[in-house]
Amino acid sequence: MTPVADLDGLRDATAGLLDGLGGLTDDEARQPSLLPGWSVGHLLTHLARNADGVRGMLAAAERGRVVAMYPSAEARTADIEAGAGRPAAALVADVGRTAEALDASWPAGGAPAWDGRGILLAGPLPVAEMPFRRWREVEVHRADLGLGFGWRDWSDAYVARELEVALARSAERTPDGQPVVVGDDDPRHVLAWLLGRAEAPAGRPEIGPWAP
Repeated sequence: MTPVADLDGLRDATAGLLDGLGGLTDDEARQPSLLPGWSVGHLLTHLARNADGVRGMLAAAERGRVVAMYPSAEARTADIEAGAGRPAAALVADVGRTAEALDASWPAGGAPAWDGRGILLAGPLPVAEMPFRRWREVEVHRADLGLGFGWRDWSDAYVARELEVALARSAERTPDGQPVVVGDDDPRHVLAWLLGRAEAPAGRPEIGPWAP
C-alpha cells in the first residue's frame, strides 16, 4: 500500500527545512550542531547523502533488486566528512537537489516496488517504510541543526506518527519492561526524550538509548 500520509508529511517537512536554510552563512555552516562531533555542515551533508541512499534503494526495488543504502559504515562516514566543509551555498544546494531527486523517485501509487525492500546498516527496510524513515531524518535533524528550530517545533503530524512508534518500542528500554505512556506530560517532550533529544520529564525513570 502506498504510504500517502508519510509522503505528504515528508514533503511538508522538506519544504520547511529548505525554507529555514535560506540565508545560511558560512560561519553558521561551520558551527557545531547539537549532535556531538558534527557541525551544521556535517548534518546537511548527511541529509543529502541519506537522500541519495534512499533513492538508490528505490531504483533497485523498481528493478526487483535489493541493495544497501551505503556501501559500508566507513564509506558513509567518509562521504559526510568529505562534504562537511563546503560553503553554505553548496551545502544547501546539495540538500535541495537531492531532496528533489528523491521526491521524483518514489514509485507510482500501487506500484510493485512498494513491496520491495532495501538494506540499512542496521538491517532490512521495506520500501513502504522509507518515506517515514526519511521524514524522521528531515524533521529530527532539522532540530539537531541548532538553528532556531527545535523539537518543540516538530509538526503535529510527525509527533503523532513517531510517538506511536516510539511508545510501542519503549518497553524494550524501560527497567521494568513496561511501555512508556504519555500521561499528563507534553507529548512533544515525551517524544523528544524517547528520541534522546531532551531530558526526561519530571518523575520519569531512566531508559535505555534510542535505536532508530
